[in-house]
Amino acid sequence: MIVIKTSEEIAKMKKAGDVLAACHRELRTFIRAGITTLEIDKFVETFLQNNGATPEQKGYHGYPFATCASINDVICHGFPSERALVDGDIVTIDMVVNLDGWLADSAWSYAVGNVSETSQKLLDVTKESLYKGIEQAVVGNRIGDISHAIQSFAEAQGFSVVRDFIGHGIGQKMHEEPQVPHYGPANRGTRLKAGMVLTIEPMLNTGKYHSKIDEDGWTARTVDGGLSAQYEHTLAITDEGPIILTEQ
Repeated sequence: MIVIKTSEEIAKMKKAGDVLAACHRELRTFIRAGITTLEIDKFVETFLQNNGATPEQKGYHGYPFATCASINDVICHGFPSERALVDGDIVTIDMVVNLDGWLADSAWSYAVGNVSETSQKLLDVTKESLYKGIEQAVVGNRIGDISHAIQSFAEAQGFSVVRDFIGHGIGQKMHEEPQVPHYGPANRGTRLKAGMVLTIEPMLNTGKYHSKIDEDGWTARTVDGGLSAQYEHTLAITDEGPIILTEQ
């Protein structure tokens, strides 16, 4: 069942999104060579606590951290660790913020120092593919219009689109209907209506789109060691167009 949100409920989610966006802005300067993803995780958890919020994914199905920290060939759900970032890495920090019972979800990929041309192109195209999808998130369109916009743009730029992990509805629960794939034909799937709130979160790879899971049961990697990047926003569908609740 798709939960339609009132304007008041969307405003509450926007407050959670504001905290999340502010945290990502702080990470722009905090993330650098020499720092560990465990230090990033602790920074995020402290930032949220100082702003009256909590990390929703900590404890979710036993997940032990406030963030997912995915480096280079890790697609998503990477465990923060003592592994120090080095010049040339790309790292995705994904977090879900709970503020007064309402959630916001956003992932952002960061370049560490000087990255390769391939890495930079991957980052740029992944981010732009997110906004290509958001452009289609209007009343009357279908989920497939979002999916097709992302896939057609990403593949035209030479990257593959991950199939195994997709966007979703969100509200007072982390995962609600509808599901939002980032691939597939246009004019298919659920019709978009005002009051829907969902995440669009394309993950693009330099190689094959397939994934494999580490022994920890969470960390998803590319099967061929290729690089992966992800950008994600939470947005509300309104009669006036999409409102990005996690805009930085």
